[in-house]
Parts: sequence; C-alpha cells; structure tokens
Amino acid sequence: MQLVLAQLASREGDIAHNLGRALEVVHAAEAGTALIVFPETHLSGFAESGHVLDRALAVDGPELEALIEASRERDLAIAIGLLERDGETVFNTTVLITPEDGIALRYRKTHLWPDERELVRPGDALHCLEWRGRCIGLLICYDLEFPEPARALAAMGADLLVVTNGNMDPYGPVHARAAQTRAQENQCFLAMSNRVGEGAGLTFAGESALIGPDGEPLFRAGREEVVQPLHLDPARLSSARRDYDYNGDRRLNLQGHLETQGPRRSWYFG
Repeated sequence: MQLVLAQLASREGDIAHNLGRALEVVHAAEAGTALIVFPETHLSGFAESGHVLDRALAVDGPELEALIEASRERDLAIAIGLLERDGETVFNTTVLITPEDGIALRYRKTHLWPDERELVRPGDALHCLEWRGRCIGLLICYDLEFPEPARALAAMGADLLVVTNGNMDPYGPVHARAAQTRAQENQCFLAMSNRVGEGAGLTFAGESALIGPDGEPLFRAGREEVVQPLHLDPARLSSARRDYDYNGDRRLNLQGHLETQGPRRSWYFG
C-alpha cells in the first residue's frame, strides 16, 4: 500500500483555508497512492473556550462532500480530523473517506486531553475497516498513550493503526515512544500524521511517523510542513509475526492478589 503523511499547519476556525490545503494535497498525490493521513481536527482547528460550535462541521456538510468527491476522482482514501457537530453536541472526530463508501468510518475520540474535556464530548466506540488488503483502525492523539484502544483494534484484526495527531510541545517524545510501543505490542503498522506550527496558544511538535510492526521507525518527519509518500511492505507483517503472536499469547485470566505481611504489603499474580 502506498500512503502519504500530510504534516500540515492548520488554522483555528479557517475552514476554507484548511480544506483548500487538504484538497491541494489530495490532487497532487502520486498515481497509485491509496491513503492520505491528515492531522487531528485539521479541517476546523482545535476547540477553544468560546469557539466550539462555531468551528464544528456536520459530516453531511459541503466540506466533507468536497473531500468525498476528491477521493473518488483520485481513487484514494483520506483520513482527516474535524470538530464534528451533532445537534448541539461536538465531538473530536476523524473520518476515513473511501471512493466506494464516502465516509466509511467515523471515529469520535475516546480519550480526551484535559484541556478539551469541558469543550467536546468523548466517543464510546472503536472502529476498523478492511479496505484494499489492509484492515485500518483509527485513533486520535491522546488515544495513543493508552494500550487498550490500540489492542482492541488489533484484536478486531487491524494491521494498520492510523493516528491523526495534534501533539504539542513538550510532549513530542511521549508520542514518539508510544507510537513505537503500540506498533510493536500489536505487531501492526502505525501511521501517525501530526500538526506543525502555532495555533490555539500551542506549538505543535510535528514528527509524524510510520512505524513498522516490529516497532522500528520507518520514517520520522521534522518540525516543518511535509507531505511524505511512503510504502507499506506486507512482508514486514509476516516477519514480525513469524516467531510469536502477542495477541494470541496473552494470558487474560490471571488474577491479582494483595498480600499483607505485618507492616509490609506485597503483590503477586497467579
């Protein structure tokens, strides 16, 4: 599979600009590109106090329709983030658009960063999709720092974790480590596209990355805008899974016990 990581600078509330940049990337993609990954909330910018509903978009609105048309014209999939308006409720959402289905997946971020918990609602479901030989699962930014959502997607069969990211300084190293760990422990590819530049009072860390299913970085960007074509070699999946299967080898029935020994306490599992 040929994919592109579009590490871009977004503008809070400037939906026309953000959409225009996304369409530029889609139309400039090399022939044979299967998937383009954009950052978290790229279309709308981040939610901020006093600027939530005015930045949020409906999934059946003209912005996503323009991306669906571009997806069909170029015969490629698009993973892109936005603030999604559902009635008077707003979610931090990533959609996976495919030529066949339009919005094939809609994932609402389940693990909200502390600064956004009073602004948007968390989602309550994880999603993956078999598409053109890969099973794709979606995650958003802070989700990456927890093992459970990535493992749940891998248990559903995902072999490519797509992370739309809006990670900021000083947390770049946190996501660099987490991305390698999530890929290795689930023996799958991980493609992460982060934002760069300034916005919402933050400096975004960049360092978008493609990680192999053995946890090895196959590409890591710097801190400037970059649109990077990359190739997923399926042989890496079979190589990483040749000698063992983390998902199959897990022991989920272990019980934990807390033992008290005088003034001291000890723990053991078994």
